[in-house]
Amino acid sequence: MRYLVVLEHGETSWGAHVPDLPGCIAAGENQEEVLRLIRDAIEFHIEGLREAGEPKLGR
Repeated sequence: MRYLVVLEHGETSWGAHVPDLPGCIAAGENQEEVLRLIRDAIEFHIEGLREAGEPKLGR
């Protein structure tokens, strides 16, 4: 499954969030780090939704 990831570059760090997964966010020192962290955050977020019995995700 693929999700849109929005990247934001601040003065000293990078941020990322997934509009289709409210609350799924990550922050890192550089773009490479924040991309790695948001991938982990997406997996963790989806796992939590499944454990909570949320309906199947997807488009």
